[in-house]
Amino acid sequence: MTGSLIVIGFFVVGSLLGWSGNLPVWMTGSDISMYVLYLLMFLVGMSIGSDRKLKDILRSIRPRLLLVPLATITGTLLFSALISLVISRWSLFDCLAVGSGFAYYSLSSILITQLKEPSIGTQAAAELGTIALMANILREIFALLGGPLFARYFGKLAPICAGGATTMDTTLPIITRSCGKEWVFVSILHGILVDLSVPFLVSFFCGR
Repeated sequence: MTGSLIVIGFFVVGSLLGWSGNLPVWMTGSDISMYVLYLLMFLVGMSIGSDRKLKDILRSIRPRLLLVPLATITGTLLFSALISLVISRWSLFDCLAVGSGFAYYSLSSILITQLKEPSIGTQAAAELGTIALMANILREIFALLGGPLFARYFGKLAPICAGGATTMDTTLPIITRSCGKEWVFVSILHGILVDLSVPFLVSFFCGR
């Protein structure tokens, strides 16, 4: 929860600084955000690769466990597609790109902004990236706050699916408390696989 509020705070401060027009030219250039994206992708790979539990997780994978991240991805994309029927401002693939963030707000928002800029322009791309940021931050917050209720009324897998890509880190403690320690492995595996899908799915839908 605190981490999400910090992210929102940085976003608001950055927006105000950009709106003020007082930033140096090198900070407002289009290349700097791409370099930040490269660094972010490097850190994500390093974080996953250096996880001491990764080898144990890979050895323990059973085919049926893959159904959990598959259900998360399928359900998210299905409802993102349904939302596109209500929101005429954005296309089906735009909504799918936003949904493909799976609560990984930092990566998905930057990717969408960068990849959509050539096709829809800087302003529209920034707007869609902001929507992705807020939508995925809210998903994480709902998972953090609603975890116990999801587990109670919808079953032990509900908080894991709700958490999306965050179930390997930020929402893992609430999932452990709500579902029990026996679900930690499923939660971490789910988070890793959904996390890995984000750059591929977002890039795919942004290219449509």
